[in-house]
Amino acid sequence: MLTDFHVHLRPDERPSEASDYFTRGNAELYREVAAERGIELLGVAEHVHRFRQCLDVWRHPFWERNAVDDLDDYCRFVREDTDLKLGIEADFVAGREDRMANLLEAREWDYVVGSVHFLRDSAVDMDEWDVWESSDPEKVWRRYFETLGEAARSGMFDILAHPDLVKVWGAQRPRPEGDLRRFYDLAMDSIAESDVAIEVSTAGLRKPVGEIYPARAFLEMCLEAGRPVALSSDAHVPEQLGFQYEAAVEMLGSMGVTEIADFERGQRRMVPLG
Repeated sequence: MLTDFHVHLRPDERPSEASDYFTRGNAELYREVAAERGIELLGVAEHVHRFRQCLDVWRHPFWERNAVDDLDDYCRFVREDTDLKLGIEADFVAGREDRMANLLEAREWDYVVGSVHFLRDSAVDMDEWDVWESSDPEKVWRRYFETLGEAARSGMFDILAHPDLVKVWGAQRPRPEGDLRRFYDLAMDSIAESDVAIEVSTAGLRKPVGEIYPARAFLEMCLEAGRPVALSSDAHVPEQLGFQYEAAVEMLGSMGVTEIADFERGQRRMVPLG
């Protein structure tokens, strides 16, 4: 069985209106492509920063620019007009945990995807507000994995998204030298003590880094800590669903993974991988 839960119904790269993409026809197109690619379990997880309610959590300029839609309209659309699982991709914002928890707990999700895109006010994966402009890569990587550990420990998330996103730029940004496991260790105690599933995402194969998230060494540590795996593509258009899943399935199989996570109304179950 294959899953894809970290899926967006509309692209980030160009202006997009919810009314153009939150439609039965678009949802059916995603379902058709998923079926063609053997993906039986499909869900959507729109970015929290797309919705006006997120401004009660944080008022970063990027969020203020993008928060134009209504979160409850999105939830109603997915529940009433589609057969997709209902999720959301919610950023971990240090110091705003209570506010984000209030936003999430007010709605009944199948799952919540947690991501770390920002370190304080700077972005890991955007040219704008770029954390790399004047920062030592050692400090950036350290802060990123410390924050990732905080996200896992918060208990707000069912899935920890693209957990080594900090590598996204590949050679376009400086990378620390030596064994990167010293950074992974900074998050590992919190991950081990959490109940979060670790996302294996093929999205990194579409990015400058050209690698699956997370790195094999990171995933090995998570598996040793007893964490389950959630398989996703972080698709923003139907054509990206299940992107290069063959590589992810091969990697997981070589590491002895035989089951992946499924979610229903906040409850996790494990299903066979294949």
